Amino acid sequence: MNKLTQRLDKERLLLGIAAPLLAVVAALVVTTLVILATGKNPGDAFSDMVTYGFASDSQVYILNKATTYYLAGVAVAIGFRMNLFNIGVDGQYRLAAFIAAVLGGVLTVPGWIAIPLILVCAMATGALWAAIAGVLKVTRGVSEVISTIMLNSIATAVIGYLLQPGKLGELQQGGTLVSTKPLPASSYFFSIDTGPAGVLDGFIVVAVIVGLAYWFVLGRTRFGFDLRTVGQSESAAAASGVSVKKMVATSMVISGAVAGLIGMPTLLNESHQYDNSFPSGIGFTGIAIALLGRNNPIGIALGALLWGFLERTTNHLEFQGYDKEILGVIQGVIVLCVVIAYEVVRRYGLKRQQQRVGAELAAQAAAPTKKQEVA
Repeated sequence: MNKLTQRLDKERLLLGIAAPLLAVVAALVVTTLVILATGKNPGDAFSDMVTYGFASDSQVYILNKATTYYLAGVAVAIGFRMNLFNIGVDGQYRLAAFIAAVLGGVLTVPGWIAIPLILVCAMATGALWAAIAGVLKVTRGVSEVISTIMLNSIATAVIGYLLQPGKLGELQQGGTLVSTKPLPASSYFFSIDTGPAGVLDGFIVVAVIVGLAYWFVLGRTRFGFDLRTVGQSESAAAASGVSVKKMVATSMVISGAVAGLIGMPTLLNESHQYDNSFPSGIGFTGIAIALLGRNNPIGIALGALLWGFLERTTNHLEFQGYDKEILGVIQGVIVLCVVIAYEVVRRYGLKRQQQRVGAELAAQAAAPTKKQEVA
């Protein structure tokens, strides 16, 4: 059995390497065909992407983008590990950023008090907004997909209603922009000046802490074990004494709390206010990144960096005469290739494992018979 275990571990390692390699190769092939179809040279495009993407200013840009994308990926992945599809991350983080911006604009306390209060407010808002979908699911059986989609629309309407002069918004820049009251300078999060390359958002430190907490809680605690068990089999989890409904509601709350942090790099490091230009759609990007990273904290980080790299370099390609739609095509192709490649490898690995176990058991069953014949 030890030999069998060693063989299975080696095959699992090889299959784990084969899946991303297969996905990358397939994505490159399809992307090459797409660029060729536009009448351009794919070799020149890839060369330009690599050269521009590894420039120092591009690296800072990618890290800043990846910080936000990573938080979005983790927020979505928490739901995925519970077999929950939290599409409402987008509405959760936008509403959280808006409420946190309103609070930050009126605070007059020192920054070391204001910043934690803003973060707690954002996490609490995201958690409460996600809790609505969690409660509806466990009490009324409402699909979290439907409820979170509706909550996204409601969040947009609430923000649009409150972000008006005379309510929680005010006119800025000569009356051309409506925003919340700007945060005082004391509430700015720290940043790292890298010189000509630009300014690196200090919130990357918080993203790393969130990733470590995600890894530890899900992989090293009883709560994480129960969460993963419910995601794999609710009946088995219930039989072992785990409250499935409680875990579902708790997972949605935690997912929403992490979602509340998504807008904080923009609010605390960049814009320092919430206005109509505040980035939207990042929650849906988080779904793609969680899929790319297979809900693994390191995989999500790599997916976030890849997404930032593609966004930076493909936008640059537009100025080189390439079609601007290439970014969307490449991103969609990569996600599809990753999902398909992992599924193909998973099925192949399962088949190989069954064959190995069957052959080993057959050999063990035949061994006593041979000994009896010899005797």
